[in-house]
Amino acid sequence: MPKPNLLVVCPPDHYSLRGLAAINELADISIGNDEATLEKLAADADAILYSGLTGKTVSLPQIWKHAHKVKWLHSLSAGVEKILFPELVQSPVPLTNARGVFKRSLAEFAVLGMLYFSKRVRTLVDNQRAHKWEDFNVDFLCGKVLGVVGYGEIGRECAILAKGLGVKIHATRRKPELSAQDAVLDRIFPLTELHAMLAGIDTLVAAAPLTPETRHMISDKEFSVMKPSAIVINVGRGPVIDEGALARALQDKRIGGAALDVFEVEPLAKESPLWDFENVLISPHCTDRTQNPDWLDLSMQFFVENFMRFVKGEPLENVVDKRAGY
Repeated sequence: MPKPNLLVVCPPDHYSLRGLAAINELADISIGNDEATLEKLAADADAILYSGLTGKTVSLPQIWKHAHKVKWLHSLSAGVEKILFPELVQSPVPLTNARGVFKRSLAEFAVLGMLYFSKRVRTLVDNQRAHKWEDFNVDFLCGKVLGVVGYGEIGRECAILAKGLGVKIHATRRKPELSAQDAVLDRIFPLTELHAMLAGIDTLVAAAPLTPETRHMISDKEFSVMKPSAIVINVGRGPVIDEGALARALQDKRIGGAALDVFEVEPLAKESPLWDFENVLISPHCTDRTQNPDWLDLSMQFFVENFMRFVKGEPLENVVDKRAGY
């Protein structure tokens, strides 16, 4: 079998490309990040590696019009909602992504959010800065209930870590039957019973992908059924939670607090009220950006492993359901 032509859409000097050294002998690799170059290279591409995580990249639909031979497209990102255009969805070309690559670090942030509020970390820090010795009561996590919306790779990893702290796990997903025998779960709910799940939990973790069905699936009605002490954590996609509704729920003390890694519009606007709420912990969408091992090296490593499957004719991992959106 001749070497496949791999087209990499990425700034040519980006450090993440070092991971491709493992397949230098197995592929003819072309790299580009400008429209004119990529349009010429796309015509011979057997596979395309698209990186939306390494700075500004060329629009994928523009390249796709010239990629008549492509047999596989991979995204270095886990989220694919920004690259699912009609021609790609309708084509037989498989799309794979980095689903699950960053799950552990995101789950650790979810646990941080739970501990941040249960142990009143903001008060600890404020009192330390003020040289103020003032004791107060904190709470147990053990025995509390975590509800996961979007029980995929990230959601389940959050559940595994929380379970280790004695937290009970409830979850909802589009296909609950897929988790019917999952020992991590104490209860699985169909999406039609989302409100029933939300009413009984102490912490909500939103880890759902962004699709037309999940956009603003957590909004005013959902916050209205939650406990006033409930904590909301978002490690999935910002627009899954209606940000305006979240701000209203926090302002009116209809929920207890929020730990947020993702937002509807990023960067978060300076005038957003979320910055000023004392019961909000904000991360600038960086809780998966690990240093050792490097987060993009991890993503590239997964691609290389999938590339090995591609050249051997083996089934690819992380094949996206393009019509479902994840």
